[in-house]
Amino acid sequence: MLSQLYIENIAVIEKATIDFHKGLNVLTGETGAGKSIIIGSMHGILGERTSRDMIRSGANSAFVSGLFTDLTESVKEKLNQLGFEAEEDGSILIQRTIQAEGKSTCRINGRPAAVSVLKELGKTLMNIHGQHESYHLLSPELHIHYIDKMGNLDALAEEYRSVYKELKSLQAAIGEQAANEAEKLRRIDLLTYQIDELEKANLLENEKEELTELKNKMIHAEKIALAISEAKIALDGNEIYDGMLSALTGVMASLQAVEQYFPALTPVIQKICEISYELEDVSTSLREQEEQMEFDSGKLLEIEDRLELLYRLSVKYGQTTKEMLSFLEQCKKELSEITRSEETLLRLNENYEILKERAIQLARLLSEKRKETADQFTKKVKEELQFLNMPGMNFVVDQERIPLNNNGCDKIQFFISVNPGEEAKPIAKIASGGELSRIMLAIQTVLAARDELDTMIFDEIDTGISGGAAQKVGLKLYEVSQNAQIICITHLAQIASLADHHLLIQKQVKNNRTYTEVFPLNYENRKYEIARMIGGETITPLLLQNAEEMIQSAK
Repeated sequence: MLSQLYIENIAVIEKATIDFHKGLNVLTGETGAGKSIIIGSMHGILGERTSRDMIRSGANSAFVSGLFTDLTESVKEKLNQLGFEAEEDGSILIQRTIQAEGKSTCRINGRPAAVSVLKELGKTLMNIHGQHESYHLLSPELHIHYIDKMGNLDALAEEYRSVYKELKSLQAAIGEQAANEAEKLRRIDLLTYQIDELEKANLLENEKEELTELKNKMIHAEKIALAISEAKIALDGNEIYDGMLSALTGVMASLQAVEQYFPALTPVIQKICEISYELEDVSTSLREQEEQMEFDSGKLLEIEDRLELLYRLSVKYGQTTKEMLSFLEQCKKELSEITRSEETLLRLNENYEILKERAIQLARLLSEKRKETADQFTKKVKEELQFLNMPGMNFVVDQERIPLNNNGCDKIQFFISVNPGEEAKPIAKIASGGELSRIMLAIQTVLAARDELDTMIFDEIDTGISGGAAQKVGLKLYEVSQNAQIICITHLAQIASLADHHLLIQKQVKNNRTYTEVFPLNYENRKYEIARMIGGETITPLLLQNAEEMIQSAK
C-alpha cells in the first residue's frame, strides 16, 4: 500500500508529506485547493508523462516520492522481473525529479530506473480512477484478468501460459531449423566433397615431410654417392692409396713390436685398436649406404606426383598431413551432426504437435470456464451498478474466439450502454470519468478479496451524484476498503463521513505566494470540515450537530 507521498515544488505545493493508512483514506478541501496536484504527483511516481509546467514558480526542479509497504506477491514478482528488489523491511521507495529543462530522473530504492520501468511497476502498485482516466478499464487487454480473477482461473491460466510458452519456444526452434535448411544442404554437399577428396588421398601422418626428405635425397644422389666413395677410399684405400685403416694397422704393428720393452705404450695401442674397430664400422655403414644409392627416375617421378597432390590438398586443408587428417575428422563430425539435426527436426515437430494439442485443450477449457464466469460476473456487476444508482446502464462481457495467444483463445472486452435500448459499445469509448469510477467501484466490490491490487485511488467519484446515491457510493468504497487501501478525493459529506482517515487539503496565501498543505484531521476538526461540506462557509451549531450525526452514523 501507499504509506507516504512526499511532494516538493509542484505547482502551489512547496513541501508536503502525506501519510496514508489501510482502509478508507479521504481527502477533502475547497475547489482549487490542490487536489489535482496530488493526483498528478501520484501519476508521476507511476511513470506517467510529466511536464516542466508542474514545477513551482521560481524553483529549478520538482520532486515527488512514494513509499510503498506491505507489498503483495505480485509486486515482489514484478520487482524481480524488472531487476530490483524490496528493502529488508519489505518496502520500496519510488522517487522522481522533474528538471526545469524538461528532463526527469527516476529511482527505485535509490537505484536509477527508466520511466518505462516505473510505468510497468506502477500497474501492480495502484490504480487511479478519475474523471479522465481509469487505466485498467481503458485497457481492453486487461479485462480478461478480471474474469480470471473472478473465476479463480489464475492457476489454470498460468498452466496454459507455461504450455504456450514452451510451444512458442519449440515453434522458434523449428523455424530456425527450417530457415537453415538450404544452408544445411549446401554444407552437406561441400562436406561430402571434402571428405571424399581427403579419403581418396589415403593420407599418412608425416607423409609429406618424409617424401620431401626422400625427394631431396634422390635429386642429390650422384653428389651423395661421390662423397661416400671418396670417404670409403680414404678409409679402405685403393690400388694407389692404402687408406686410413691400413695405416692404422701398420702403426699398431710397429708399436706392438716394442710393447714388451716399453709397457707404457699398452693404453695407446688399445686406443688405436678401438679407433680401428670404429672406423671399420663406419666403412661398413658407408658400404650399405652406397648400395642404397641406386637412382630410379621412375620412383622420383612418383614421389614428385604425390608431393604435388599433397601440396594441392595442403592449400585447402592444412600445411601438414597431420593438419589435413585433423580437418578430415572435423568434416566427418560436422556431417554427422547435420545428419542428426534432421532427426532433431523430426523430434521437434512431433513434440510441437503433442504440445499444440495440449495447449488447445487448456485454452478451450479456460474459454469455457471464462464463459461461465462472465455470466456470473455480468449479473453481479449489474446488481452493484443498480445499487450505485446506475440502473439504466447495461454491462456486457464480450467474449470473442481468436487464435492462440498468451491468454488462451479469448479476446474479452467490457461493453456498456448508458441508456436502455442503446447498443452496448466498448467501455473506453462511451463512459464518462465519473461513470468509469463507479463502474470500477462496482467491479472491485464484486471481486473484493480476489483482487491483489493493494491501492486504489478514486478521484471525485461523486461527480454528478448526491443524496442517497452518494451514501451508497460511500458504503461501497468502505466495503472495498476492507480488502484494499482506498484513497478517495471527494466533495460529498456522505462519503467523507465514512473515512477511516480524513485529510484536509488547504490553500493559503502568505507574502503574496500561494501555498497548499495537507493536514490529518482529528475528530473535532472532522466535524468542522464535514459541516463545511454540508453547508458552506458559515458553520452553525446545527451544521456541526448534523456533521457529528453523520460521523456517528458512519461508525
